[in-house]
Amino acid sequence: MLTVAQKAIITATVPLLETGGEALTTHFYRILLGEHPEVRPLFNQASQANGEQPRALANGVLMYARHIDRLEALGDLAAQIVNKHVALQVLPEHYPIVGACLLRAIREVLGAEVATDAVIDAWAAAYDELANLLIGAEAAAYDRNASAPGGWRGARPFRVARKEAESDEITSFYLEPVDEQPVLDFEPGQYISLCLQVNGQEVRRNYSLSAAPNGRSYRISIKREPGGVVSNHLHDEVHEGSTLDVFPPSGAFTLAHSERPLVLISGGVGITPTLAMLESALRTARPIRFVHCARSHKVHAFRASIDALAKKHPQLERFYCYEEAPQPRSDAQPHAVGRLDAQTLSQWMPAAKQDVRDVDAYFLGPKPFMRQVKRSLRELGVPEHQVRYEFFGPASALD
Repeated sequence: MLTVAQKAIITATVPLLETGGEALTTHFYRILLGEHPEVRPLFNQASQANGEQPRALANGVLMYARHIDRLEALGDLAAQIVNKHVALQVLPEHYPIVGACLLRAIREVLGAEVATDAVIDAWAAAYDELANLLIGAEAAAYDRNASAPGGWRGARPFRVARKEAESDEITSFYLEPVDEQPVLDFEPGQYISLCLQVNGQEVRRNYSLSAAPNGRSYRISIKREPGGVVSNHLHDEVHEGSTLDVFPPSGAFTLAHSERPLVLISGGVGITPTLAMLESALRTARPIRFVHCARSHKVHAFRASIDALAKKHPQLERFYCYEEAPQPRSDAQPHAVGRLDAQTLSQWMPAAKQDVRDVDAYFLGPKPFMRQVKRSLRELGVPEHQVRYEFFGPASALD
């Protein structure tokens, strides 16, 4: 249990984290992944290399330190962490390893004069408190997944029943359980995790579910990333009939019930969770605007299926924006060319009333795209609490 004095020490370290938090977490990951290979599958090496994972952890540590007296103020952050941990199957035995490496990193980066025994003891107590909170929430989630209809615990083997190219870059994988039993339902917007052996190493990756739940199978749609070890393995080495280990659905970026007009905005492979959201929303009467941005028609996945849905459902309007202009006589003409900006988005959204656009907006895509969309939605008067997105890293990076 944290004492008042220990909470004061944690609060006092906030300025140090604000100026050196990323250096600390980078050193932490170097220790953890270098000395504990058993936890490496829980971490995305690509996110390590580009700095996203250290930045995300630094943001989480900083937020925790700032709100040590009122953890309820962390809002959705704790739920996001729990969902990521459950998706990757983080277990109680992993926490002592992580804690020991974090305390060592604090000592080595800040130095013994700053990271005194009292500081280390305070952070050890704070870490134990946070770990116990997360372990309890994750245990409850594991139990829910195991006890729900079609649910399971840990890895479950699924067979690739079908593999279908959706564009020059994106391929869909239709997964059916080997045991031919029902599968766990999920909320549109959630993802599953795959546990794979790639080049003799275990890796785990999250992929959004790109079709509405049906109780029998899952669909994920994966972009081939240049140099992406896992995505290229899936595209080249995994075929129809292959078996994959799958962890249960997870994720907090989900479609909330509402009668307001729905605006779904995606860029590139960010389209995948919006597809499940769209299918689910079409079962209601709410108006829907579906906006998708791609580099060109060659990499625009699911255009034909979205067009077919728009013909069938008058409540759905769809708009496409390509960075590159297509050939004049091409059948795949977009509604706009260039980068999506506030002016273009304004034309595709329901009109504002008294400078407010009363819609629910969900968006996902590459970080520069998300930054622009977030800014545009603010300019166009969409209330902040009606804007939802999923982003790996500190939310401030999109402002």
